[in-house]
Amino acid sequence: MLNNLRITISSKSGCGNSTVSGMLARKLGLKLINYTFHDLAEEKKMAFEELCLLAENDDKYDIFVDKHQVELASSGKCIMASRLAIWLLKNADLKVYLEASPQVRAARIAGREGLSIDQALTAMAKRDKRDHQRYLRLYGIDIDKYDFVDLVVDTEKGDQFYVVDQIIKRVKNI
Repeated sequence: MLNNLRITISSKSGCGNSTVSGMLARKLGLKLINYTFHDLAEEKKMAFEELCLLAENDDKYDIFVDKHQVELASSGKCIMASRLAIWLLKNADLKVYLEASPQVRAARIAGREGLSIDQALTAMAKRDKRDHQRYLRLYGIDIDKYDFVDLVVDTEKGDQFYVVDQIIKRVKNI
């Protein structure tokens, strides 16, 4: 099964998606596809928040990132990690959603981005609301409804090693 294995991992910001998907890809020897707005902003030499605001009024940014990820994943075995991966790669062998409380997510974001927890919580809540509205409008996807996935991992129950181990346990049962 590992020869053709395609795993999707989605979460909201601050749940450890990038860290976990990178570790998992290395451990399983799979190609990591994690092309996000952060990558696009860097390529366009613009601030991430600026790109997010542009995306609210111009669908081409979301559509480009989402189509690009699916194209990259179509080449074979991989881990595709993004906010919408579990919805976009329909034929994934394992769909994983990472979750954590808003307070824990904000604390992680604050540490990563040098913000206070209150600043991170405010920015995160605004981003979550924008993302929710945009994905619902663009694709009819409610990012708060992920009950169809194969595995939900509460990232508050352990560190990134714990989360990777939970996913690997599930991979062994495929």
